[in-house]
Amino acid sequence: MVDTVFLIKKPADFPILDIIGDNDVLILIQDGVLRQPSIGNWYACKEDVIARGIKIQESKLLDYEDILDLIEKSNKVVVW
Repeated sequence: MVDTVFLIKKPADFPILDIIGDNDVLILIQDGVLRQPSIGNWYACKEDVIARGIKIQESKLLDYEDILDLIEKSNKVVVW
């Protein structure tokens, strides 16, 4: 179960990483995919990564269906 899903839309919009718990997930979307966080529990929108021509390891990529599934299963969603 995911407590909080943080959707990050811009590279400079990372929340203070100290507030990210073990059961929270960061999902990079739009231009947010241009900067990768230093924590382990993050993913990037596959379509946005492809559109921007950057490389992120396949295990970190989620398509829209995967992202919606995480949002539905989470207790809270925060958009930064």
